[in-house]
Formats: sequence, C-alpha cells, structure tokens
Amino acid sequence: MASNPILRTTADRVEPPSRFPLYVIAAIVVFGGAFFAYLEFGPRPAPQEAPLSDDAKAYVRSLALTDVNMKASLNYFSQKVVEISGTIGNNGQRNLDVVEVMCLFRDPANQVVLRERSAIVSKKMGGLKPGEKKTFRLPFDSIPEGWNQQMPTLVIAGISFE
Repeated sequence: MASNPILRTTADRVEPPSRFPLYVIAAIVVFGGAFFAYLEFGPRPAPQEAPLSDDAKAYVRSLALTDVNMKASLNYFSQKVVEISGTIGNNGQRNLDVVEVMCLFRDPANQVVLRERSAIVSKKMGGLKPGEKKTFRLPFDSIPEGWNQQMPTLVIAGISFE
C-alpha cells in the first residue's frame, strides 16, 4: 500500500531536537561571565589605613616639610592638574622606608572636599636616611569644583621604619 502524503500519522513525523538545553547553557555562560567580570573588575572596598603607631607619632617631630608649594597646569588632555611639591627632611636617628601624607582639600566653608593619601617617600625611592632630604611631587587631577583654590593641609599619615 502506498503511503498517502496527506494522511500521515504522528508516528511518521520527525520532530527537530529541542533547543531549550542550548539556551540554558548559553544563559549560564553569559551570567557566569558577567558575575566573574563583576568580581574581577567591580567596586572594591577602600583599603583600611592603619593609624600611626606610637613610635611613628613620636617620630613625626623629626620630619620637616619645607619649600612646599602648589602650581596648576594643563596636562596633555587639556585637564587641569594641581601639583604640590616640596622637600621632606629626616632630622631623626632612624631610617625610613615609607612616609605618607594625607592631603586635605577644603571648600570656602572650610569643609573637606577631597582627602587623598599619598606616599612622598617609598622603598622604591630608596627610603629616607637620618639627616637626608628628598623632594616630592604630588599631582592631583580630580579635585572637586567646590575647592577653595588654597594650599591643602598636609598631615603625616603613615611612617614605616626600616
């Protein structure tokens, strides 16, 4: 008997395979990649800055910041860059690996609008030996508009002894 193409039964019909598992796998890959990117490149908590130790607090009196000045210029991208430069001297008896300062920029109402911690002496620079002086330069390119255009307050925020 010849098969009638119009009268086919469901047993004769071949259904294409379901694409649902393919969509599920693709969704898992996309969400997994997004989750990995968030963990790798997402926001990170600010590192906790340790307060000065008692030794460091006592040693601050042996450090001298001199010739500190401020100038503004435009960088290669025509952005305003404010540079704080000066000299730090070690008048004490200990070798220093790291000295960090906290720069406090204020608005006309004397409220802090930017607080930034920067190293002015580091191991990479060779540290700072007793009786030695070194110059430093701190560039800032993201000071808020409300800044009062005055020299920021510089406070010794970290000292690491050799």
